[in-house]
Amino acid sequence: MLRWLLFTGVTAFAGVLLWRYGLVRLVVISDRTHISLLIAALYLASCLHNLARAFGLSREAAAAEVLRAGGAPPLGLFGDHIRALAAKFRPGARPDPSLLLRLLAERLGAGLAFGALMGDILMKLGLLGTIVGFILMLGPIAALDAQDDAAVRAAMGVMSQGMGVAMFTTLAGLVGALLLRAQYAMLEHAIVTTFWDFVRLTEISDV
Repeated sequence: MLRWLLFTGVTAFAGVLLWRYGLVRLVVISDRTHISLLIAALYLASCLHNLARAFGLSREAAAAEVLRAGGAPPLGLFGDHIRALAAKFRPGARPDPSLLLRLLAERLGAGLAFGALMGDILMKLGLLGTIVGFILMLGPIAALDAQDDAAVRAAMGVMSQGMGVAMFTTLAGLVGALLLRAQYAMLEHAIVTTFWDFVRLTEISDV
């Protein structure tokens, strides 16, 4: 949770600086397709999803500390795992807990596929903006009359707008995908750490 807050704080600070110097406004004005705004909206939604998953992991880690201190199994994934172990294991028996551990790992990592999907979508939207921008840029060339100076100047203006769409949507898609993958990489690391804490607590310690 603290890592997410630190990463998001740095990212938000960078966004404020870009807004302060007019770069964000330049992207919004130059992108006639509004693909950059769609990318920004999807990125913010994915950040909220990442926050929810990070908060859930923090609660699970706190539950492990409660159990390590000798408390009752709390609510949550880890509490469900402990209760399943208690229901499955008979006194004097030691069944293989690998299936329960595998289920716990899958439930802990349930949000990672969403993060990978959203990162891929942001990348594809950036490439879509590139294609649309080049279409807008090359469209006026077919009907261009090289002898008409006014038409040439108008075509150059349209071509520069198309180039702006291509470049800014590509930039937005790449930056959004990279930042999102960094967030979900930190989330994956936290999931692995939490899972191994659970394994050490249930399989090694005497809790």
